[in-house]
Amino acid sequence: MRSLPVRCLRPGWGVVPIILLLALWEVVPRVSDGSGGGLLPPFSEVMVEGWRLLGSGVLADNFLSSLVRVLAGFVAGAITGVGLGVIMGWRENVRKTLRPLISLFYPIPAVGWIPLLMLWIGINDLLPIVIIYICSFFPVLYTTISGVRSVDRDFIRVARSLGASERHVLLTVVIPLALPYIFTGLRLEAGMAWRVLAAAEMIAVPTGLGALMMRAQSLIRIDIIIVCLIVLSVMCLLFEKLFAVLESRLTRDWC
Repeated sequence: MRSLPVRCLRPGWGVVPIILLLALWEVVPRVSDGSGGGLLPPFSEVMVEGWRLLGSGVLADNFLSSLVRVLAGFVAGAITGVGLGVIMGWRENVRKTLRPLISLFYPIPAVGWIPLLMLWIGINDLLPIVIIYICSFFPVLYTTISGVRSVDRDFIRVARSLGASERHVLLTVVIPLALPYIFTGLRLEAGMAWRVLAAAEMIAVPTGLGALMMRAQSLIRIDIIIVCLIVLSVMCLLFEKLFAVLESRLTRDWC
C-alpha cells in the first residue's frame, strides 16, 4: 500500500493534533472531577473565564501594560543590536576590540540581572523593559555580525571597482545581503521577549500578564493562569510570524 505524499497530508492533518488535545482537555478533567474544579479546569471553563476577564477589562489592561513593555524593550534592543552588529561586522578593528566585552556579558541570562536591576532602578515599569532589552540585544547583535561577515567579498570588490563608496557598499550591498541573518535574530527574539517578560513581571512589577498570573496563583485560580499562558503563546507566535512575513517581503528581490 502506497503512502500518501506529505503535501497531501499538510492542509488537514496539521489541525488534528490540536483538536485531539482540546477534546482531551475538555473530557479528562470532567471525567476525573465532575465539578471541573480540579488542578486542570476543562477547556470550555477556561474560555468562559477568558471572556469574563476580557469583558471586565482586567485582561485588556494587563495585556496592554505587557505589550508596551515588550515593544519598548524589544525595539530598543533590536535597533542597538543591529546598529552595533553592522559596525562590528563591517569593521574588523571594532569587532576585535568589543568582542571580549560582549562575550563576557552574553552568557548571563537576562532574568539573572533582575536582582541587581531591582537595586539599581527599583521596582517599576523600567525594570521589565531593561530585561527585555538585554534579552533582545545580544542575540540580534550576534546574528547581525554573522550576517555582515557572511557576505561574499566578491560582491564587495565588484561594487568598489565600479566606484561605489564605502557607505554605498554597506547600504546597498552588505546590509541587503545580510538581512536573512538579521531577520532570523529578530524573529527568534520577538518571541523570546514575551517569555522573558512573563518572568520579569512575576517577580518585579504589580501589573501585566505575569503579575496577573501571580495573583491568580495566590488565589488558586488555575483558569486565569491558563488564560494568561494562552495569550502569551499567541503573542509569541504572532510576533514571530510578523517578522517572517517582513523577511519574505524585504528579501524576496535581494536574496
